[in-house]
Amino acid sequence: MFAQVVFPLPFRNSFTYSISIEHLEFVKVGVRVVVPFGKRTLTGFVVGVSETTDIEEKIKPIRDVLDDAPIFDKNSLKFYEWLSSYYISSLGEALRNSVPYGLEVESKRKIVSDMDICFELYKKERNKKSTRAKVLDILSQKDVIKISQLQKLVKKKSIHSILKTLEKNGAITLLTEIEDAKVHIKKVKYVKLSKSIDEIYEYLPEIEARSPKQVVLLLELLATKGEPIQMSQLLKKTNTNPSSLKSLFKKDLIDIFEKEIERRYIETYEEIKEELTLTGYQKEIVDNISEKISNKKFTTYLLHGITGSGKTQVYIELVNKAIEMGKSAIVLVPEISLTPQITSRFYNELGDHVTVMHSRMSLGERYDAWRGVIKGKYKVVIGPRSALFAPLKDIGLIVVDEEHDSSYKQYEIIPKYNARDAAIVKAQMSNCPVVLGSATPSIESMYNALSGKYELCELKERIDDAELPQVYLVDVTIEQKKKKMDGAFSKILLEKISDRIRKEESVIILQNRRGFATQIYCEDCGEIEMCDECSVSMVHHINRNILQCHYCGSTKPVPKACRHCGSLSLKFFGTGTQRVEDELQYYFPDVKIERVDSDSINKKGILGEILNRFRRGETNILVGTQIVAKGLDFANVTLVGVISAETTLWLPDFRADERTFQLLTQVSGRAGRSKIKGEVIIQTQNKNHFVLQKVLLNDYKGFYSNEIALREKNNYPPFTRLCLIESKNENEKNARGAIIDFFNILIKKKAGLIIHPPTPALIARIKGQYRFHLLVKSPKKTDPGGKLLRDAITESWIEYNQRSKFSDIRLTIDMDPQGIM
Repeated sequence: MFAQVVFPLPFRNSFTYSISIEHLEFVKVGVRVVVPFGKRTLTGFVVGVSETTDIEEKIKPIRDVLDDAPIFDKNSLKFYEWLSSYYISSLGEALRNSVPYGLEVESKRKIVSDMDICFELYKKERNKKSTRAKVLDILSQKDVIKISQLQKLVKKKSIHSILKTLEKNGAITLLTEIEDAKVHIKKVKYVKLSKSIDEIYEYLPEIEARSPKQVVLLLELLATKGEPIQMSQLLKKTNTNPSSLKSLFKKDLIDIFEKEIERRYIETYEEIKEELTLTGYQKEIVDNISEKISNKKFTTYLLHGITGSGKTQVYIELVNKAIEMGKSAIVLVPEISLTPQITSRFYNELGDHVTVMHSRMSLGERYDAWRGVIKGKYKVVIGPRSALFAPLKDIGLIVVDEEHDSSYKQYEIIPKYNARDAAIVKAQMSNCPVVLGSATPSIESMYNALSGKYELCELKERIDDAELPQVYLVDVTIEQKKKKMDGAFSKILLEKISDRIRKEESVIILQNRRGFATQIYCEDCGEIEMCDECSVSMVHHINRNILQCHYCGSTKPVPKACRHCGSLSLKFFGTGTQRVEDELQYYFPDVKIERVDSDSINKKGILGEILNRFRRGETNILVGTQIVAKGLDFANVTLVGVISAETTLWLPDFRADERTFQLLTQVSGRAGRSKIKGEVIIQTQNKNHFVLQKVLLNDYKGFYSNEIALREKNNYPPFTRLCLIESKNENEKNARGAIIDFFNILIKKKAGLIIHPPTPALIARIKGQYRFHLLVKSPKKTDPGGKLLRDAITESWIEYNQRSKFSDIRLTIDMDPQGIM
């Protein structure tokens, strides 16, 4: 028998391995196997099994099988095949999403260097800036280093020929070691009595004379009435040591055994369960969609409900219906920040049917949640985009909350999928409905709903007779002329905050920038303190008093003088969340203020604790980035302040207006979600801007009508499908040469495509790599499914890898990019 195996590597084809008799029973489509791959050992996915093969050369055998049961079936495999085909990646790269991080077994190559020889060779190098000299410099200081670490340090991947030469010269030795998976099943030792209670009591007098500690242990075990107890807990409770337990084990009075335990993620945020009655509109929507769940009928619903209209309760009711019918459900949320509240509400309603999956969980917690899903223990999975790949069986419903959010797009690894769009395809393959919910639907989703592709459901009123908040625009340029600005705050906003605090109500303040000051500027030479690795300014973080780049994470000390001209005239410009928090603490010294951004919630459970304090009224003002704009539902919030409306409005991106409208409308919706009417103060430098006027009027339809006309005029989605190709390299000429070569190949296959000439990316350099972009558009009138675009890109990519002198520079292909920066 033979198995076809794919790897999470950029190879389009599968590789054939023989199956030994010992593995025959376990090798099936959907299991992971450990196999030799060239000189390496890798973990791959079995995508086919056959009795014969056409391959004539020697076939290597599978070394090990990692799974007892398949982690995906043939139907799920079709979904991953679609994912790899549409987003132009290998099948193995797509299947990488089917397992949590840390489960792969692979070989890693290490270098053991003779530091003295390497130092002598380094001294002989004439060009100390050459790659060989850099390699020798590092190896003369480190006796053991991984090849991957060395590649990062010298910022070059192609160092293998240098290493082979050094190995021949006896300067280094190359070793290959198999690294086991980073995460395993957790087993804990338990203790229980091995004899009856009466027999144990008979032994007590005999033991008491010689070992009082053993008696203490036995009495504690007797108190459990025969139930096993964790060894570590028993020893801690009795203040005894393992040697006493060993003695009791030798006397055959106790059993010591290992038991598998689940590492379950505990959400720190808690809400009291409320008995809610659906409104007539909510019930109508639930009944309509429930019918499709029951009939196993695929339909895409766009649930357009204003903020506070009860969309979450609709999701809970629908998921409950799916479970009652014996089905499972996936609930996607765009940010980890949204999981505390929504998870708490689902737990309250559905109990142990629910699990979460997200990156704030430990590797063990994610692994155990994933295994629990495979075993059928959990029927509902909640989480950000990666939760879409949870191995649930018999899916009856998929929910995509805040479907407009750009964080559903995978930016970091290939394939660069959009979880919202992939959820629709998964629902279609699972014969179940999918619900896309938002108060500010994406332009594409609303267009699909109005054109009949999706079914539109609307919730036009807030629940409990709550009213939408009153929105005010404050022009900061006018306020500055009137001398009514105090730092980042207008006098109006400060007065409103003071009024709400006096009434013991809560306030949310949005500033969509982290840090304290966003730029350090020299008044004498005009230079801005830039990141050494990226084309962006460094941001001042006052809590650690450092400068940090928000793209590569590198840090610098805060300069006392200009690094360019030596001037002491340095100015700190721009306002981040730390400065907002600092100024508020100055204006309101007796008020409890907390900040929510990726700097302040980087520890596990912190966000839930902050939200608990805010819900209980222990925290009066919550300051944050866009995290505070999404999904938070607190009845006591009556005022929302926006420090600067322009943080996203001025970005040179075709979605900038849409994102600004969505962000401001969403954060406005946090206010007045109870009987007390809320207020929203938005500070801006251009109060007459079309987007801000539509936010002021809460006019989604008016905004949509204007935006859809602009999109059609300029050939942008939903009328055109986009593909963004990026080349990047530490050598600017190579990065430019690679993208130009690809452009010259692609232009010959034009096939009705609109191909823009290559340009430097708007942020030209990130993490020391120069970036160039090539934007390709394919009108949906002539290419409705995007096949012409995908075929042209794939064929050009293959030709580029075969013919270009820059083929060692890997191009990144982003189908349906969320931005073009």
